[in-house]
Amino acid sequence: MEEGPSNILNKKTMSWITITQIILSVLIVTAILLQPRGMGLGSAFGGDSTLYYTRRGLERVLYLATIVLIVLFGILSLIGLRFS
Repeated sequence: MEEGPSNILNKKTMSWITITQIILSVLIVTAILLQPRGMGLGSAFGGDSTLYYTRRGLERVLYLATIVLIVLFGILSLIGLRFS
């Protein structure tokens, strides 16, 4: 079976999407592990939640970067469905 130009483009696109998803997943895991313990939803299940806490500085940047990375990963996953 001969490969047409659109089939080659789909393979290149999927390869690019897969590599980008791997990089994003490593960045997401790193960003989550760098965040301080006991913050957020984890405190609802026995973590330390005695005060309302405002994130500042690097901690806030890391928190927002984690959200952005997760959203990008989700968008790439949906795009990957289109080309699979």
